[in-house]
Amino acid sequence: MEEKKHMVGGISRKTLERLPVYHHYLEQKEKEKAETISAPLMAADLKLNEVQVRKDLAMVTKTGGKPKMGYQIRELIRDIEEFLGYHNTNQAVLVGAGSLGKALLTYRGFEQYGVEIVMAFDSDGRKVNTKIGGKLIFPFGKLENLCQRMNIHIGIITVPAHAAQEACDHLVAAGVKAIWNFAPIHLKVPGHVLVQNENMAVSLAALSKYLYEAEKEGR
Repeated sequence: MEEKKHMVGGISRKTLERLPVYHHYLEQKEKEKAETISAPLMAADLKLNEVQVRKDLAMVTKTGGKPKMGYQIRELIRDIEEFLGYHNTNQAVLVGAGSLGKALLTYRGFEQYGVEIVMAFDSDGRKVNTKIGGKLIFPFGKLENLCQRMNIHIGIITVPAHAAQEACDHLVAAGVKAIWNFAPIHLKVPGHVLVQNENMAVSLAALSKYLYEAEKEGR
């Protein structure tokens, strides 16, 4: 019941989070020359519930698994990629060309997952009209006009927390439907806009807590 509270296009957020994990796992298996895989083995290796893995795979696969053989790995990889739209590249814009923004602009791995950052915006005049990773930096004031003209649907926010909501509001006004938020703040958006938060503070706190407990237990 919990997963039904957070749906994206009729699919639970938890399922969407698991599918890239399956994809990476299957790619590793393919590199190891494996040709087939079973749901129980995937569940055991990934420490997931077998029933949930079967349900997730049934949602994306066209051929299904075969008794005693399992799934054809290459076909399953292809089905997951098609389901997630990895081959249908979506153009994205980035707001905030600071240190984190620069790192994302120069990273070439996004296109593997169907996303291409085409340009960035910043309010710092010293950065405007420069290029980072081959992507031109535009003044923040041009965000809405350019996003509307190019029919951009994905926005990436890498500005400080105090500026994140304003950046978000302009992206929404420009027609953006999905926002990847790196700012440590909860963004307010209309119901039709999806926000994926990357809260590094929470992740670091979890790591610190784990190390603290491990040291206490002598692990």
